[in-house]
Amino acid sequence: MMDNSRDTEEVLQSIRNLGCGLSMDDFGTGYSSLSRLTRLPLTEIKIDRSFINDFEYDTNAQAVTMAVIGIGSRLGMTVVTEGVETEQQRQLLEELNCDVMQGYLFAKPLAPDDLEKWVRQHKTIKKVPPPVAAAKTVSDKKKSS
Repeated sequence: MMDNSRDTEEVLQSIRNLGCGLSMDDFGTGYSSLSRLTRLPLTEIKIDRSFINDFEYDTNAQAVTMAVIGIGSRLGMTVVTEGVETEQQRQLLEELNCDVMQGYLFAKPLAPDDLEKWVRQHKTIKKVPPPVAAAKTVSDKKKSS
C-alpha cells in the first residue's frame, strides 16, 4: 500500500473516515519517508527496532529516535517504539516522551489463553487511549490548519 499514488492516499483516507487508525510500521527503514508522514492520513508511527538495539550506547540512534518522536508529536501522531528489551531503554524512551513502547521487556508473544492469564497478573498496566481517539485528534488538527 505504500506506493506514491493518489489512489493509495484516497483509499487510506476512506479507511480513516470509517474511524480506523492507520500506522506506519518500521519507520526509518524500507518504504517509510518523511514526505509520507505529511501526505498520508496516519495516526501512528512505529519506530523500527533497529534504532533500539543498542539504544543505550548509540547516541546517533538516540538522536534519530528523539527527532522521530518530536516529528510524530508535532504532527499529532502516537509514536510507538518497537523492540524495547531493557529497563534502561524504557527509561530513556520515557525521558524522550515516547507515547507507547513495545517489546520483550513488557511481554513476549502469547497464545490467547496465556494472554488472559498475563492480563490478570498485570492489572497495574497503564491504559493507553485507543488509536481511534488519537486519530480523531489528528484529523481535527489537520482540518483546522
